[in-house]
Amino acid sequence: MMGIDLVYMPDFREQLADPSSSFVAGTFTAAEIASAENRPSQDPPRHLAARFAAKEAFLKAWDSTFWGRHPPLERVDLREIEIVCDAWGRPSMVLHGAVAARLGPDVTANVSMSHDGPNAIAVVALSFQKGELR
Repeated sequence: MMGIDLVYMPDFREQLADPSSSFVAGTFTAAEIASAENRPSQDPPRHLAARFAAKEAFLKAWDSTFWGRHPPLERVDLREIEIVCDAWGRPSMVLHGAVAARLGPDVTANVSMSHDGPNAIAVVALSFQKGELR
């Protein structure tokens, strides 16, 4: 199953700039925030937008596996879907908590992210090793 999401960065930057918003704290892990702040581009919102797109793309891919059935979880904490990068900047998805428990060990989430101009985009592909999704 695949999911894709596109984030329009001007609107995303506006949301991040709102001092009354808890969006960042409720969406990103401390490691994701630190990673975005330490990127060579010195443009944290750009990197957070791509990570947000990846989280949304994951949810779309995962939810589509339940076509015709009740969604897998009533509520998803987006911090349980974490984007990490290796030493060369290649992204990977790490799942935690209820999301990891519900997805199970036989599913791998592969992610690709990009940003250009005013947009950030991400694609997630779920690979099933065996059996059926829980």
